[in-house]
Amino acid sequence: MKKMFFVSALTLASFTAFAQDAVNKAMVDQYRKDKEKSDKDVTDPKNSTKAAFWMERAKLYENIAMQGSEVDSSAAKTALESYKKVVELDLTKKGEPGKSSKEATKVLNGEEGTSLFNAFVKQGAEKYQTKNLAGALEMFQLAQQINKKDTTAALYGGIAAQQIEKKDEAKAQFENYLTNGGKDPSVFYGLAQLYRGDNNFDKAIETLNKGLEKSPGNKDLKSEIVNILLASGKEDQAINELTALATADPKNVQNLVNLAILYDNTNTRTIAKIKEVQGKLGSGTSKVASITKNIESEKGKIEVFDGEVKRISALLKRQPSSADLKRQLADVNSKKKEAVAAIATLEAEAKAAAEAAKGNDTAALEKELADLKAKQTKASSEAMANYKKVLEIEPTNYDALYNLGVFYFNEAVQLKGEVDNMNMTDYQARGKEVEGRVCGRFKKAKPYFEKALQSKDEAEAKENLATVNSVLEQFASKNVACVED
Repeated sequence: MKKMFFVSALTLASFTAFAQDAVNKAMVDQYRKDKEKSDKDVTDPKNSTKAAFWMERAKLYENIAMQGSEVDSSAAKTALESYKKVVELDLTKKGEPGKSSKEATKVLNGEEGTSLFNAFVKQGAEKYQTKNLAGALEMFQLAQQINKKDTTAALYGGIAAQQIEKKDEAKAQFENYLTNGGKDPSVFYGLAQLYRGDNNFDKAIETLNKGLEKSPGNKDLKSEIVNILLASGKEDQAINELTALATADPKNVQNLVNLAILYDNTNTRTIAKIKEVQGKLGSGTSKVASITKNIESEKGKIEVFDGEVKRISALLKRQPSSADLKRQLADVNSKKKEAVAAIATLEAEAKAAAEAAKGNDTAALEKELADLKAKQTKASSEAMANYKKVLEIEPTNYDALYNLGVFYFNEAVQLKGEVDNMNMTDYQARGKEVEGRVCGRFKKAKPYFEKALQSKDEAEAKENLATVNSVLEQFASKNVACVED
């Protein structure tokens, strides 16, 4: 994900160029003298009541701001207050604005031909360059009081506010910029980041979409929508957005990698959810049915044992001293006792499972399970397809190679879990066949880890490859044939 600061101090340097070549030492010295005189005269009670004095002072400080900031780096503020004094003092006998008051009002409103707005922007830029960001922000804010429709001061005010962690003010400044017609995509991006930082994901996406209205082809804005959708847990929407990006730019490897990873993550999470739902079903009627089947199996064993007891007992009547027959009878009775105990245990488990099932909506769980399996199948195939698209464009792409290796590795682990959970009867029926598929999945993973390591020497790929090689050696020692399906 990108982190953007919109402009550098070098960009702002353009605002410090007002008449700089024309400034000379004599002019600066004259400004300094005039400032000292004006500052001294301001304490004279007579001067403080004259609009003409304040107009002269306002223009002096405005010129200092524009041409001699070394005399006073905040001269524009003094000019602003002085113009306000003119408006306050220059009134006719009827209480209406006089000539000077009207002129000062034009300046305060930033009308055409006036320069106070530029003075604030220039001195704000100078403060920004000297890292006085709080001072720069103040100047840009005051500039906006003069020209409320301007985008320049709002833009740089937002930048300054952002850099001193005044996030609410940064948002306000950038919103002003956009409201006044600003179109810079990086501002939309940065503002969205600020909203994202507040977990205001809807506002962040709204901002990015407004940016796309101004710059329809901007890839950064489109990609950030995906990032924010992911951050807000809206993975399905993120997939839709990223699919559109990949369709529009089918050779963009990063989009395809990201899309594959999204599907891969969906696949992993859906598998976990499937296990959870299966667990709920397993604690209910399906578990009862399974236990009941095992009970019937144990009862069948008892019938066999009873038959053996009768047979051995009949033989013992004819051979009462036979130690071997006595041993056989004791062994059969012992096994029958174990079967009876097993039935008692299973019946208790069945009762508990039946109680647990009362709280489950089995039909709803079965539907949920079917939906999840369909979702998992799609996510799995889409992840594979997009990883392979990446490798068609860029055969050495580490992310695609490594993730494909992990994909097959995880499938192998899942199948291995299936084998581990088999009872002896199931294992004898199909255990070897599933083990062959487990081996096949590990074997499929191996070349992807090898190629990933050739592309980039990463510890994670080394560790996984070592694990795969060890597992394959174990299968070979057990004479398990790997089945790659």
